[in-house]
Amino acid sequence: MNETQVALVTGASRPQGLGFAVARELATRGYHAVLAGRDLDRTRALAEKLVAEGLSADAVRLDVTDPADAVACAEHVRTTAGRLDALVNNAAAMPDFTTTSVLDVDLAEARTAYAVDVLGAWAVVQACLPLLRAAPAARIVTVSSVAVTQISGSARGVRSPGYSLAKYALNALTASLAAVLRDTGILVNAVDPGSVATHPERGDDADDRSPAEAALGVAWAATLPAGGPTGGFFLDGRPAPG
Repeated sequence: MNETQVALVTGASRPQGLGFAVARELATRGYHAVLAGRDLDRTRALAEKLVAEGLSADAVRLDVTDPADAVACAEHVRTTAGRLDALVNNAAAMPDFTTTSVLDVDLAEARTAYAVDVLGAWAVVQACLPLLRAAPAARIVTVSSVAVTQISGSARGVRSPGYSLAKYALNALTASLAAVLRDTGILVNAVDPGSVATHPERGDDADDRSPAEAALGVAWAATLPAGGPTGGFFLDGRPAPG
C-alpha cells in the first residue's frame, strides 16, 4: 500500500452521510480510504461495504473531541498505511439546528459545535501533520458551510448561530493553516458541499443534493494538483458566495 495515496475522512460512520460519500468517491479515484467515526462497528461496516465493491478502505475509531483519539487515529494511519495524502475534516455538529437568534442560543450547544467543528478539526490536523508533511503533495479539506456568510451579511435571522459561528471560526482556522503551510506544498481549503440530503429525520428539502453529488466538490479540493488554490472557501470548485 506504500505507493497508494491515502485519504482520512472524519465523520464517516453514517450510511447516508457526506463523510461516507466522500470516502467512496476518493476510493473510486484510487485512494485507500480510512473512514473515521465515533462508532467503530458502524464505521467498519461501511469500510467493509467499500471493500466488497472492490475498493480499498479500512476504519478507525475517532471522537474528534478527544485529543488522545486524534493521536491514536494518526498512529493507525501511520502503522497501516504509512502515509497520508488527504485529510478531510468532515465531522461536524449542529446541536442548535432549530435556533434562529444569537439571543436564544443554548451556550452548551454552542460549546459542542465549537468542540467538534473547530477544535476537533484542529486536533486532527495537529495529530496528522507529520504524515501530511511527509507526503509528496498533501491536501487538507475542512467541510464548512455558507452559513458563515450570515454572520457578517445579516444582522438578524441567523439560523443555528452556534453552528454558524463555529463554521466561521473554522474558515479562519483554514486560512491560518494555509498561511503557515504555504511553503510546504500542502494545500488547505474549506468547502461548502451545498444543502445535502443526509438527515431525513430532520426533513430534508426536496431540492437537496445527494451525498454522492455533494462529495464531488469535497473530492475536488482533496485532489487538487500542484499549484492549486490554498486558503480559499469553495462550492463546486468555485469560490463560495459571500
